[in-house]
Amino acid sequence: MISKKIAHLINEQISKEQYASQLYLSMSAWFSAKDLEGIANYFRIQSKEELMHADKMFDYLSDVGGDIVIGAIPQPPHEFAGEEEVFQQALEHEKLVTQSIFNIVKAANEEGDFATTSFLQWFVNEQVEEESSASLLVSKIRMVKDNNSALYLFDQELGQRVFNPAAEA
Repeated sequence: MISKKIAHLINEQISKEQYASQLYLSMSAWFSAKDLEGIANYFRIQSKEELMHADKMFDYLSDVGGDIVIGAIPQPPHEFAGEEEVFQQALEHEKLVTQSIFNIVKAANEEGDFATTSFLQWFVNEQVEEESSASLLVSKIRMVKDNNSALYLFDQELGQRVFNPAAEA
């Protein structure tokens, strides 16, 4: 059985994952309104992945007998100063999520909760990938700044992304 402290931290993380989903959906809408449908697609998929992460944590808590408490989700921003700001905010948000997951791992280790530590290893690995990807996209959006042709190509590149739920399992 999972401790109340660890269950609480995972419940908080579920809310953070749901917030991330809403944040990325808001970013997708912002790009869609600017007719950058490829970038909108990228963030729409990010939104779906974050919901899957929340679901994965929900299922884990259920499996280990933890109390599931769904927390409030703040409204994400819906206006942004520009394309670079959106990608920078996404990177900063991924860094916050990484730190939050690390805090749960640390607490689980301190309690000797090896099941939770093992479960969270997937999220640790996922966050390495998420931060790397977000950082690369920040670099790319800076390269295409003020160049509509390059922005068009970047938009086309991100439009190729496909949602793959099996990869999230």
